[in-house]
Amino acid sequence: MATYRLNRDSDLIDNPSPRCACMLVLDTSASMFGPPIRELNAGVQAFISAIQEDDMAACSVELGVITAGGKVTEQLPFTTAMDISQCRQFTAAGLTPLGGAMELALDRLEERTSAYRKAGVAYYQPWLVVISDGVPTDQWQAASVRARTLAQQRKLVVMPVGVEEADLEALSAFSTRPAKRLDGLKFREFFLWLSASMSRVSASSSTTDQVKLPPTDSWDSI
Repeated sequence: MATYRLNRDSDLIDNPSPRCACMLVLDTSASMFGPPIRELNAGVQAFISAIQEDDMAACSVELGVITAGGKVTEQLPFTTAMDISQCRQFTAAGLTPLGGAMELALDRLEERTSAYRKAGVAYYQPWLVVISDGVPTDQWQAASVRARTLAQQRKLVVMPVGVEEADLEALSAFSTRPAKRLDGLKFREFFLWLSASMSRVSASSSTTDQVKLPPTDSWDSI
């Protein structure tokens, strides 16, 4: 069983670094069984390791993970990267309640940014990364409107990524940017790109600056 030292209220005082909340919403439905779920697990671990190797990002990036596989599960409440000791291995099963997973993710992001403001801790625009290889099997339209509205208001960066035969149109509805399709099962390449992006964000001199992100050609299907 993986163990985490979860955020306490005092963490925002003990570690006053500006924060960047990054929520991962991962499709772990039955169709991800086999190589896809193995590569997804390896990719998430590579992401955490890469963030932890960057001292500034390790103090600033807070990671949360929610899976949608048969049911919605909060696998990791928001935890500063430097405090994550291990990453739970995800398994593939069931349908894809992506709408419910996204609603929970948006609730958790709202709660976390509210905690930042209450503690007087500066924070960068939060990120919500959603990865799926299919189409949501629950009611997802309200969650897509909510996520897209926050993205339009520049309160949230929503990064939708489609795997294999994913419905890119449905995924794109959650964001102001079109969903990108993963090239094969290049989860590790994607998560290394994400860690590099988080490093650039956390190194920014201002929480309101526009940050130029690395190119995505190492992992996306053109």
